[in-house]
Amino acid sequence: MSVAPANRRYRVWYRPMAARDRDEEHRVATPLELLFDLCFVVAVGQAAGELHHALSENHVGHGVLSFLLVFFAIWWGWVNFTWFASAFDTDDGPYRLLTFVQIGGALVVAAGVGRAFADDFTVIVIGYVLMRLAMVAQWLRAAASEPECRPTALRFAAGITVVQAGWVARIAVPESWFLPSFLVLAAAEMLVPVWAERPAPTRWHRHHIAERYGLFTLIVLGETVFGATNAVREAIGTGHDVLGLVLLALAGLVLVFAMWWLYFDQPGHQRLAQFRQGFAWGYGHYLIFTSAAAVGVGIEVALDRATGAGHAPGLVAALATTLPVAVFLVSVWLLHVGPRNECRPIAIAFPLAAVLVLAASVTPVPVYLAALIAAALVATTVIAAHGEPVSD
Repeated sequence: MSVAPANRRYRVWYRPMAARDRDEEHRVATPLELLFDLCFVVAVGQAAGELHHALSENHVGHGVLSFLLVFFAIWWGWVNFTWFASAFDTDDGPYRLLTFVQIGGALVVAAGVGRAFADDFTVIVIGYVLMRLAMVAQWLRAAASEPECRPTALRFAAGITVVQAGWVARIAVPESWFLPSFLVLAAAEMLVPVWAERPAPTRWHRHHIAERYGLFTLIVLGETVFGATNAVREAIGTGHDVLGLVLLALAGLVLVFAMWWLYFDQPGHQRLAQFRQGFAWGYGHYLIFTSAAAVGVGIEVALDRATGAGHAPGLVAALATTLPVAVFLVSVWLLHVGPRNECRPIAIAFPLAAVLVLAASVTPVPVYLAALIAAALVATTVIAAHGEPVSD
């Protein structure tokens, strides 16, 4: 007679929501989490598409601000699900159904992106609040099932509920209060976990969190590839200089490859362990995600300028690529590499490369130079780290 392993998780309709083991072995993303990410691709793609249109029409300030605000709703909904799942994923029926509700909210957010860029955030608020109230239900389940985590779970449920009331009320505020009220509520959202975790920190799994963040990084980098590919396809269809467009697309591809290499070169879970409770590491990825998604938009804007399809001035078109690349390099340097990295050439090379990429904005070939600098930074990390042990 065979005996099942003690840690096996059988399929059941309902199980108490007990906290997961922080040191659980072989913890990886689940199929449900991958479905969750896949549905968020839609929202990211919509936001990137609207930013591309705004920049190409030279509506820079409004386009960038709208993108950052919309991306906050996408990012924060994803972040809260990810950290909760790392600590309390039961994979039972109620958990799956509530996750489906959150996915539905994300798709509503995606449907409202176009209207948000026209300063109407009503649809996005509806989808966002739907996601967050489903999260409240998850925290109430945790409070009912896990006495040790009950004070923390109840704080999360109460804090999220209060802030959602604020988002709903914000729909009726005067237009002059639009940005200040958004910033206040966004700050309140990010302070809820800091306040809620004071009684007892949740038992998130650092290897699992690092993998989940890596998967979302792949999503935003994939949007870059998708956007650039579509732009080249449309440009070629118009009969413009095919060779020039292909070379520009190849430069964008080199950028994506280099960004992937630089992000995943350092073990994310090791760097995460150096951040107390992980707030700075987790929140700081907002810059990594937004900049990675914006790089693809920059490539599309550069292709628009090359074909005469856009109206962005030269410097704006250049910064559409170089600025997000520079932000990405600085963010990865701070969150993954570490300014005090024991390998000094690597620690110094990242901010230097970011400065050089920004300087490339005033040259006739900013995208090509940005790709060359990023590739040179990859080569620097390979050479500097040659022979060093890589621990798990």
